[in-house]
Amino acid sequence: MEDDVVQRIVSNPKYQELKAKRSSFGWWLTLAMMVVYYGFILLVAFGKEFLSQRLGAGVMTVGIPVGFFVIVFTIVITAIYVKRANGQFDDLTADVAKAVLK
Repeated sequence: MEDDVVQRIVSNPKYQELKAKRSSFGWWLTLAMMVVYYGFILLVAFGKEFLSQRLGAGVMTVGIPVGFFVIVFTIVITAIYVKRANGQFDDLTADVAKAVLK
């Protein structure tokens, strides 16, 4: 019985669409996160002069806002994924469930 349901899900075109869209979107977000994170790590390793420049007359350096940007970027792309998952991906999942569980 379970094998039959699994086979109907896997062969459903909406499931194939869901799988392709979710995978593609996930890889793009992963790439974006890796560029930002590893770019920051490379700056820490090789751009110490840049990151240690003071901003104004205070004690804050360029590295503080850059590090803050990495944290905020992570939160933003997580929110983007959640918005897409709760909208488009959930709609496709509901379509698959309707078609398969008739």
